[in-house]
Amino acid sequence: MNTITLTMEKESELPSFVLVMGNTPFVRVIDFFLENRPFDYSKTQIARNSEVGWSTLHGIWKILEKNQLVKPTRILGKSQLYRLNEENPIVRKIIELDAKITETYADKAAEEELKIPIPIKRRR
Repeated sequence: MNTITLTMEKESELPSFVLVMGNTPFVRVIDFFLENRPFDYSKTQIARNSEVGWSTLHGIWKILEKNQLVKPTRILGKSQLYRLNEENPIVRKIIELDAKITETYADKAAEEELKIPIPIKRRR
């Protein structure tokens, strides 16, 4: 496979939020929180699952905390756990945006599915 094919395959596997907002570390972290809203995670888990380096997450974390996009939930062992701060009006708008993006991509996928001709089985 050539490089272009590999890039296109990886791009098609990205979440719709990342496809629209851009495949940056900040967007991947936000997307991770959006996809896992009911749960809380340590910074190590957040970095690993959003595929962001630890030092990059450290820089992003300052923005997340300054804007109160995340909130601490509990301490597990030596680790502080965090989750998305759904009480924050900015976060609520991000959640709405994510829902709209998902809806739009689902509609496009449904349209594409309907364009595929369905073979008709004939009775004998």
